[in-house]
Amino acid sequence: MIKKLFFILAVFFTVIHLQAQMVAKPGLRAGVSFSTISEMHANYRTDFYVGGFTELNLTKHYALQPEITYSRQGSDDVARNYYDESSQTTKVEYLDLNLNYLSLAMINKIKFAQGIQLQVGPTLDILLNDNLVVKKTQNDLGLVLGVAYESPSGFTFEARFKKGFLDILSSDYYQNDSNNDYLFGDYNTNINFQLGVSYSFGK
Repeated sequence: MIKKLFFILAVFFTVIHLQAQMVAKPGLRAGVSFSTISEMHANYRTDFYVGGFTELNLTKHYALQPEITYSRQGSDDVARNYYDESSQTTKVEYLDLNLNYLSLAMINKIKFAQGIQLQVGPTLDILLNDNLVVKKTQNDLGLVLGVAYESPSGFTFEARFKKGFLDILSSDYYQNDSNNDYLFGDYNTNINFQLGVSYSFGK
């Protein structure tokens, strides 16, 4: 009983100590994104992302940052072979695949001297709209890795890589068998690079 009491007191005072140290700062982030879908041999799609966050500074060198971001992703110039019934010939069309997500992330920020940061965390991407003909999953799960520089003014310059884990489309529909019977891979995932800036209020 005494051990349990000491444990509860220790947890209580630890929480109080963390709350005393924790500083919550809201902010905005935006930038340009370069995305594609793996195993499709297509071109990268250039677009943008924009969102908000709250930075919770738990210690001098560590912060937890919940984020919500609107992210435009996809892949450009995806070749699809199909059989045209009217002309009874095989034709090819080039499609720009568009996927727009609402991304919910929980970023762990490890802070070093001179404003350098490492950023890592999971993300849940909720699909808002797309032009895929056949998709395998509605949403996506991914991992964010990044580096950043935080200036004294409150601006942070970020470079991130986000990799999706779920197979997002049916590759059978987008197959391209005109070049040595090449088929797209069976595991088509989101790949996204982000370059941008964020600003924390309350500096």
